[in-house]
Amino acid sequence: MNLIDHLRTEARLAPESGISALANRGRGRPGVIPLWVGEGDLSTPAFIADAATHALQGGETFYTWQRGIPELREALARYYGRHFGRAFAAGEFLVTGGGMQAIQLALQATAGAGDEVIYLAPAWPNFPGAAGVAGAKPVPVSLDFGDNGRSWGWSCDVGRIEKAVTPRTRAIFFNSPSNPTGWTADRDTLKTVLDLARRHNLWIIADEIYALFHYGAGRAASFLDIMEPDDRILFVNTFSKNWAMTGWRIGWLTVHPSLQQTFENLIQYSTSGVAQFMQRGAVAALDEGDGFIAEQVERAQKARDLVCGILAETGRAHFAVPPGAFYLFFSVDGVTDSREAAFRILDEANVGLAPGSAFDGEGFFRLCFHRRLDQIEEAARRLAEWVGRL
Repeated sequence: MNLIDHLRTEARLAPESGISALANRGRGRPGVIPLWVGEGDLSTPAFIADAATHALQGGETFYTWQRGIPELREALARYYGRHFGRAFAAGEFLVTGGGMQAIQLALQATAGAGDEVIYLAPAWPNFPGAAGVAGAKPVPVSLDFGDNGRSWGWSCDVGRIEKAVTPRTRAIFFNSPSNPTGWTADRDTLKTVLDLARRHNLWIIADEIYALFHYGAGRAASFLDIMEPDDRILFVNTFSKNWAMTGWRIGWLTVHPSLQQTFENLIQYSTSGVAQFMQRGAVAALDEGDGFIAEQVERAQKARDLVCGILAETGRAHFAVPPGAFYLFFSVDGVTDSREAAFRILDEANVGLAPGSAFDGEGFFRLCFHRRLDQIEEAARRLAEWVGRL
């Protein structure tokens, strides 16, 4: 018997990321345009890095508040007050080791062995993967993709979510704006999902990390707009996307104040908190970074329009122009095996995409367009040429 056979089944069956497989093959390749992972091409702004450096040099290297330093939790309250139009208390926030840990903590608190958690597909694979490792069963409910006569689009049938509810269901993971599709729920859809969760006594794990990457008027709709204080909603979030801090691995949870001690305990028995000097950088991001976010959203929208225009000209690429996030999820006539095709595109066009099969979206590709316009234009033209050779 091999050593691996002695591990927990959930650990042994944890799937390899279909995104990482492409990145591992193409990383460092000369001339490759890497659009496979969900991050932009800018490094962390100096006003954030300098705040962290100053704190590090000042000796802020000791154990600290497991819920997060008071200054950061207060900064989160100010940030939400500005963007969500009501007062928040510092006691609603806990700092985590990235958005991924926030998701893991939310799962630990709501679902375990034998339980089920519903999520919308196509989906970022880390959520169902984390649910499976926790011992819960991830249950996908598919978004619809189709042509309404004017354009292609994604839509959510909430009735389909309700049909997936069983006596074992404990939570709904709801990501809007969506990674990978860019689909964004409107207020009415959120209200219908919340009513469903109330009827069935379910938790909602709300992933709204792209709320400000919204190409309509202002931010995307949020459960925060419609919920009551005692609704069973846990919000997971990260500093990675808005402030170009993907490598920092710092995020947060928004929870009812009565849940703070429980989640502090879960943090205690996992990471025991986030480095204090990193939290100083996060304070600067929240208090000084609104202008940076606005610039990134404007830049991403231009990149989105550019890549959509070039791929549309092929006549063989099908997609919905994403109203949120910074991904294009598209299919190509004649492609059925997205993993095999993604490796071909990497080798033949030197463009790195993530295969749709990694997202419960076989036949599609995910392209992260949050990069310089010249790179996005070059990548789109290489892809158009590749499509033209099929």
